[in-house]
Amino acid sequence: MKVLKDTPLTEITLRRYEKPYNLSKRELVKKLCLSLGMLQPGDSRDVVVDVLYTMLQNKKEMSSEQIVAEVIALRKEHKLQMVGIASSNIRRQIKRLRNLLLLEKVKNNYRMTENQKLSEIFNEKIHDTALKSIVSRVREYAQLVDEEFK
Repeated sequence: MKVLKDTPLTEITLRRYEKPYNLSKRELVKKLCLSLGMLQPGDSRDVVVDVLYTMLQNKKEMSSEQIVAEVIALRKEHKLQMVGIASSNIRRQIKRLRNLLLLEKVKNNYRMTENQKLSEIFNEKIHDTALKSIVSRVREYAQLVDEEFK
């Protein structure tokens, strides 16, 4: 007997927070990561915030080693605990940002997808592509459920 796994083709977590105001740059990026489901509320392991912050701040292609160095410097500057800064973990966070289509790999370096602004990436890759296809499929399921349960 074959067992089917309920593995999603695509998934996205979105959260709505209060309007952004009076936030430092890092807090702003943290709220974005929370809003996009990259971080759980109350999560102390927030190195993904520093990875994204580094990429936004530098606006250039960077190797994973450069990202690690920048993340460590950023955490020192903000007097944050040096947790999650192992290069293997930072590479994992880079992969998570790539899976969300915010970063892309070019040869052995990383950059913001197509060197676009974050708002453009969100609109094009997440809102217009991923979100629309997910909502469309949920509608299909809802319609089929309505038909089956007349």
